[in-house]
Amino acid sequence: MSQHEQPILSVAGLGITFPNGNGGFRALADITFSIREQEFLCVVGPSGSGKTTLLKLLAGLAIPSAGEVIFEGEQITKPRRRIGFVFQEANLMPWRSVQDNIALPLELEGLSEEHIQTRTAELIDLVGLTDFEKSYPRDLSGGMAQRVAIARALIHQPDLLLLDEPFGSLDALTRERMGTELNRIWRARRVTVVMVTHSISEAVLLSDRIIVLGSRPGRIKLDVDNSLARPRDLGMKHTHEFGLLVGQIREAIAE
Repeated sequence: MSQHEQPILSVAGLGITFPNGNGGFRALADITFSIREQEFLCVVGPSGSGKTTLLKLLAGLAIPSAGEVIFEGEQITKPRRRIGFVFQEANLMPWRSVQDNIALPLELEGLSEEHIQTRTAELIDLVGLTDFEKSYPRDLSGGMAQRVAIARALIHQPDLLLLDEPFGSLDALTRERMGTELNRIWRARRVTVVMVTHSISEAVLLSDRIIVLGSRPGRIKLDVDNSLARPRDLGMKHTHEFGLLVGQIREAIAE
């Protein structure tokens, strides 16, 4: 995979403390790392380690108490069009069809109907929802709803896609299938990805690199490259190399 020397995202000395009337609640402290263009980075760690908070800081949805986030050479202080975000829940509008949910960001920009239809059709095909364009959220499985959410986040052709435990509410088999689908979508689009997950095996299967956060305040305990060959499939979970990396991450979380 071609990588640019200049990182697309740099985080330096990042920390955030939430006021709580008792000196403040420190969620993250001293977070420093950078991400190369087109890299797939997974963030894992125990509950309460600040994984979701970190994503919100990267997206400009929260303001750090210390440090900074630099995206494409500029400091992040508010949400950017070039950063897509997929939340834990699909958050689809129930009165809008699959097609209309995906098209919403472009409609808000006031783009032409022809452009919106072309881009929406491309994304529907990319996420494997052809023939479901006119379906409504009530008629979709959890996995299909998350595909719609991913397509909606990609409609702007973002340079950075942030995923917050996007498959966490799915059953194990659907989750595995969605991981495979996400890998396929990433290979097709080569967008830079930062994904939070509680699943170590999911992180190893999908990522180029894995960051482990420790318990609060969240700090980086491990930052490790994933050298497993691509393309990957579920069969890799049974290899010795896969098991070694899973063990290294599990050990870092347990420390």
